[in-house]
Amino acid sequence: MKTTSNQYKILNKSCYGLTDIDDNSVDAIITDPPYGISYQNNYWDKDLPNKEIWKSCLQKLKPGGFAAIFSSVRLMHRLMVDIEDSGFIIKDVLFWVYLNGMPKSRDIALDIDKELGIESKKIGTYKYVQGYKKEGADSYKNNFIKDKLEPASNLGIHFQGAGLGVKPAYEPIILVQKEIEKGLTVAQNIIKYNTGALNIEQTRIPYEKGENKVGHNPHPKGRVTANILRTDNLFDGYDKFFVVPKVRQSAEDFNNHPTLKPLDLMHHLVKLLSWENQIILDPFMGSGSTGLSALTFNRNFIGYELDKHYFNIATKRFDNLTTTLNQPSLFETKPIYKTK
Repeated sequence: MKTTSNQYKILNKSCYGLTDIDDNSVDAIITDPPYGISYQNNYWDKDLPNKEIWKSCLQKLKPGGFAAIFSSVRLMHRLMVDIEDSGFIIKDVLFWVYLNGMPKSRDIALDIDKELGIESKKIGTYKYVQGYKKEGADSYKNNFIKDKLEPASNLGIHFQGAGLGVKPAYEPIILVQKEIEKGLTVAQNIIKYNTGALNIEQTRIPYEKGENKVGHNPHPKGRVTANILRTDNLFDGYDKFFVVPKVRQSAEDFNNHPTLKPLDLMHHLVKLLSWENQIILDPFMGSGSTGLSALTFNRNFIGYELDKHYFNIATKRFDNLTTTLNQPSLFETKPIYKTK
């Protein structure tokens, strides 16, 4: 199954091979593949992607084109090797920083009680929520009540509060590039393919009101974006730690994807890796956030999603957005992919 318009083409099928796309026709790739960490025990996150997908991505990307690929701290090194072995050049690792990540630990003292055959003490109850929605039947994991416990054994009390890891506060995004065409300079490659550089101008960080310009030759639009991703001004106190918060609540009650990325983050990546009317590919589309950002900023989009449930969510999000944007008046009507 596929859904197409003059500005986007999304396919409910495996991305392996990318057979629907001509070689050297995509301007940028932005994708959030399975991390191979069995996130919340989801079937689609049991393994890292087969590295053949990165060879296919390289083949479809224009010379000099960039790709931004989300990863996890634990397996980033393995994914980077797969990507590099496929022919990409590793350029950087961007850090999406947030403070509202889900702790991946537990009170080991309760395990000690269990091992010793001592029943832990019940001190109350709490409502357990897994996923990014707190309420509603469509939540990723339904709310349910769990007992609040504390250790009862002497050894458990000694180790009360001990855990197995710290709270995650960032997610790495691997920035890679396809080599420019052999024999060409960067400028010559851009002239031929319109790829080969990052769109720094569209992602500058504006100066705060009344702030003196910085640097020996300050740019009027602000600072160059960094590999620590931020989309809003940072303030003193607690707020200064929030760069692009994770999604917690959403107007889209129908969207229950557990690893939904905030649109502000995707907006930043779309603007950094591409220019207007270029084609962005997402081989692991999920619920379609990359595509929504692409259309919002007058880019074209191709997306693949094997899971029928998430493909339907993406289709609904695209329909809602294009209706809101009055799409035909905002975008060029030329096809976004070549017909073989």
